[in-house]
Amino acid sequence: MSQRYSDSSVEEKLLEYRFHSELRLDAKGNPASGLPVVRSSLHSRSNAAFQPDTPAPPELAPESQEPRTIILSTQSPAALKMGTQQLIPRSLAVSSKAKTPARHQSFGAAMLSKEAARRNPQLLSAPSFSLDDMDLDTGPGGMLKRNLRNQSYRAAMKGLGTPGSEGAPVQLTPKLQALAEEPSQPPARPAAKNKKTLGRKRAHKGSFKDDPRLYQEIRERGLNTSHESDDDLLDEPPSPEGTRKVDAPIVVKSYRPPQITWSQLPEVVESGILDQLPAEERKRQEAIFEILTSEFSYQHSLGILVAEFLQSRELRATMTQMEHHHLFSNITDVLSASRRFFEDLERRHKAQVCVEDISDILEEHAEHHFHPYISYCSNEVYQQRALQRLTNSNATFREALRAIEQRPACGGLPMISFLILPMQRVTRLPLLTDTLCLKTQGHPERYKAASRALKAISKLVKQCNEGAHKMERTEQMYTLHTQLDFSKVKSLPLISASRWLLKRGELFVVEETGLFRKLASRPTCYLFLFNDVLVVTKKKSEDSFMVQDYAQVDHIQVQKMEPSEASLPGGGNRSSSVPHPFQLILLHNSEGRREKILLSCDSASDRARWITALTQRERQAHGPPNKGDLLQVEITKAYLAKQVDEITLQQADVVLILEQEDGWLYGERLRDGETGWFPEDFAQSITSRVAVEGNVRRMERLRVETDV
Repeated sequence: MSQRYSDSSVEEKLLEYRFHSELRLDAKGNPASGLPVVRSSLHSRSNAAFQPDTPAPPELAPESQEPRTIILSTQSPAALKMGTQQLIPRSLAVSSKAKTPARHQSFGAAMLSKEAARRNPQLLSAPSFSLDDMDLDTGPGGMLKRNLRNQSYRAAMKGLGTPGSEGAPVQLTPKLQALAEEPSQPPARPAAKNKKTLGRKRAHKGSFKDDPRLYQEIRERGLNTSHESDDDLLDEPPSPEGTRKVDAPIVVKSYRPPQITWSQLPEVVESGILDQLPAEERKRQEAIFEILTSEFSYQHSLGILVAEFLQSRELRATMTQMEHHHLFSNITDVLSASRRFFEDLERRHKAQVCVEDISDILEEHAEHHFHPYISYCSNEVYQQRALQRLTNSNATFREALRAIEQRPACGGLPMISFLILPMQRVTRLPLLTDTLCLKTQGHPERYKAASRALKAISKLVKQCNEGAHKMERTEQMYTLHTQLDFSKVKSLPLISASRWLLKRGELFVVEETGLFRKLASRPTCYLFLFNDVLVVTKKKSEDSFMVQDYAQVDHIQVQKMEPSEASLPGGGNRSSSVPHPFQLILLHNSEGRREKILLSCDSASDRARWITALTQRERQAHGPPNKGDLLQVEITKAYLAKQVDEITLQQADVVLILEQEDGWLYGERLRDGETGWFPEDFAQSITSRVAVEGNVRRMERLRVETDV
């Protein structure tokens, strides 16, 4: 014990000696003669040479000037509070493992760094304090709680530094860097940039392939739906300042540099063409390059799925051959198609600094090489079912999967985020291609080629959607055929290639008609609404239903009612027991008669969803509404549909809202026209009129290319 304290004392003395020598301090810790002392005002007489345009303020009286003592790190409030011995990340102390020279600073060093920043404004680019994405927090008694985020503190510190400083050796001598003077105030937005500097900051060393990113970590600029312009997206990296929490500790945050753009490529900067190229052409080159780089990230993530999950012997041993096939399907074929696509794009990119066009590559692959996507998307229903079954009932599978997901190569992401990558990529390609179309409108030949590519890719997406729906609907109809008992009514041939389920669920029967007079003890019915027929049943068990009646959708009328209008049999009226009623009229039931059924739902949103589903054909007959007048929302986090009438959404999807009720939204997805319900908590409104009108035009273009 004494030896450890002795070593600690020696280390502190050595550290104090180094700080004194490097910071030029005397024995008492004050600045040596000749070193300007930093006071509350930075406009001191010693700095007059650096402030030629700003007059210095008058000198304060000697009695009002109090010397400020420079506080060393060993004497900082944090050191005094926590004690002389503290645990710090090892990467901060070992020079061979730290990637950048950025480190924590004491308050005294921070004050000196402000003076240094005035002399060298480049120091202002150092990372500032932030609380976003940290994984440490304080609990009761000052104890630390761990693993609040996927990324550890050490991992967060590894990339700390300024762009272009990777690989630089860490200097053991103190190096002053600027910190934000007022952490509570966000940094001011820089002045508008000249359009001629679009995306041009500095040349990145090496290739974009040197630091591959997971596709889950990027968002293509071509998917942008906000009011920001292309110039904003290319010129300004995301702000590292997050929302500060008052009661949370302060840590230094690591930010990966923004995704490299075409204008930052060394070969582009060195060629000198940026000063000659029009702004619109630079935007087109950026759109082309983004398709290339995003395909590389996508291919990288698919490679991890194959190497870490598909080819894992431990994981394969926990399931049957059929389950393994359902889980991964033809993902190796999808990966091969992605590699061929990327190779063709990269070959074109290497051959020309300014790429002439890639529309022919997009069209060729969409028409002749992307068919594995259709098979993979068609298997989605079996994939989800297999994963759910293995996760719920196979403990060995869960343990093996958890061990793989914790590997560094997987980035702390679950396997499902890798499995859905082909669906995500194939639905983003039309939007990226549409962005390319917009950038080529001034060139007729290129625009025609881009439009042909958009048509081919939109057709591919439509085939993927149809394949997924066909497999799901076919299996669903076969299952329902075995569950519905038509013994009490005229039999209905349920299985049909053109029939699918729109909505199902149990409702309360308020008014007993001839169908339900014998069911007064449990006045409920279970409805199955298909796209062409409504089947009214009584639930016998979880997988058995007795059919009471049915009618064609064209022979149905629906009327929304208020609780006061719902009268019970015998003339009674209890509005509290009928909170959300609506009346269902079968104009021509299975026996050719007219039947009325008064139903009640548990919530207003449930009633709205039933009425929307039951009147779908009627609304389609009236034609689509003016989409320019509809509310638009952007999805802030992914949502997985839980019922038939809901819609699965990805982050950054744009949805046109057709209805909203009690915390639920019903809308049309921009990229493919699919409709469904989802919670409003998963979306935020798009208020920019420019963005709204642009989304409407994009939707119209995608519809035209898909329908042609």
